[in-house]
Amino acid sequence: MHNDCLGLLEVARRVDVKSKDYCALSDRIWAMPELAFQEHRSVAEQIAMLEREGFVITKNVGGMSTAFVAEHGSGGPIVGFLGEFDALPALTQVSGVTEHKHIAKGAPGHGCGHNLLGSGSALAAVALKDALVADGIAGTVRYYGCPAEESGSGKTFMARAGLFDDLDAAFCWHPHIVNQVQTASSLACIQACFRFTGRASHAAFSPHLGRSALDAVELMNVGVNYMREHMPSDARVHYAVTNTGGDAPNVVQAYAESLYLVRSPHLPEAECLFDRLKKISEGAALMTETSVAVQIMDANSNVLPNMVLQEVMYENMERLGGPGFDATDYAFADQLQKNALTKEEIASSVAPHDRSLAGQVLHEGLLPIQTREEVMMGSTDVGDVSWIVPTVQCNTACFAIGTPFHTWQIVTQGNLPAAHKGMILAAKAMATTAADCLRNPDLIARAKIELKERTDGRLYVCPIPPKITPDDLRAQAA
Repeated sequence: MHNDCLGLLEVARRVDVKSKDYCALSDRIWAMPELAFQEHRSVAEQIAMLEREGFVITKNVGGMSTAFVAEHGSGGPIVGFLGEFDALPALTQVSGVTEHKHIAKGAPGHGCGHNLLGSGSALAAVALKDALVADGIAGTVRYYGCPAEESGSGKTFMARAGLFDDLDAAFCWHPHIVNQVQTASSLACIQACFRFTGRASHAAFSPHLGRSALDAVELMNVGVNYMREHMPSDARVHYAVTNTGGDAPNVVQAYAESLYLVRSPHLPEAECLFDRLKKISEGAALMTETSVAVQIMDANSNVLPNMVLQEVMYENMERLGGPGFDATDYAFADQLQKNALTKEEIASSVAPHDRSLAGQVLHEGLLPIQTREEVMMGSTDVGDVSWIVPTVQCNTACFAIGTPFHTWQIVTQGNLPAAHKGMILAAKAMATTAADCLRNPDLIARAKIELKERTDGRLYVCPIPPKITPDDLRAQAA
């Protein structure tokens, strides 16, 4: 029964009470987009809000100056909300328009909605805290300020530091085009830089004396492309040439580098594929008489879904209803679809969910919970948390149907009222489900049993090697 201070309606009411402040927080972070490990102003904004709410802040956790933990309460159970706030490069965009219009050319922008993600998770933590305080109920509420999800895997470093080890349940969400409980797993991934070093020489007078690092980069790419035929169909390999060795064609390039990202449904498979990439890089170095150094830059484990928590969250989302979009929200979404999205983008966006959504502009309903486990073709460092503690996530509709992630179209919608409504719904879904865990210890116990079964006794092992630190990744980004 949901009739006490931790009941659905009361917790949802407490979200509404604080929602205006946290929508404003989201908008401030939208207006100050910061890249991985550089989110200092965004973190300061979040910390200031949570300190005013009475949370105790632990800064600089996991070896990262933009990672923190905010905690309120004492004793168990301990529930945690995961927040993000990093932006993406070169996605600057004016708000509320349906054409691509830079604010400052080349500047970053919140192309994945992390301004909403972190603010919504903080709102959920604060609302649940308020409910606990109102009735003097024991329990600990945490908000995890997690940097560098897009590049750098902040949660992976936090997991390596043991920051999630004593949690009983973790909650997260993501701004999306649909409302759903996230039941899919994700792809584990490993990203690494391959740095080739050769010998410079005059390309006309003495080409025989040169050893081209750029040739090695190109030969490695040829080898990887041949490998694609001989790897699992659900695996992925992406690359970027990040340094060609210079602009002068009459100089044999003495240094060049490329960045590769390997993905697979399970971390051991990704590690196996990555080992094959390293052999190809060694072959390219051998062919060109250059040397190669490999540095892992990023890595995530695959997400382990938790059906026990998913079913509770789904029931709560059914009772909460949709975001409650109004005519203005629909009108802008309709114009965005007509002016800035293609039919192919719209069809592609709804294909994993429900093709009938292609005729809609905003999603007010709730997609059925999936009983068949699927794999999302993306990666997230939430996966590392899910190997340690039962974790549940939802998506809520913040953007027009058809909006591709990591685009200016996301940025232009990221501080509009429709996005706020989706964020508030997500906060309610997370806070009410966490409240159910606090009210019902058996729920946590069953979720932990499921996690143990899914890991099959395998303890969490951080996919980022111990010798790699956040400082290494910051230096590379700089």
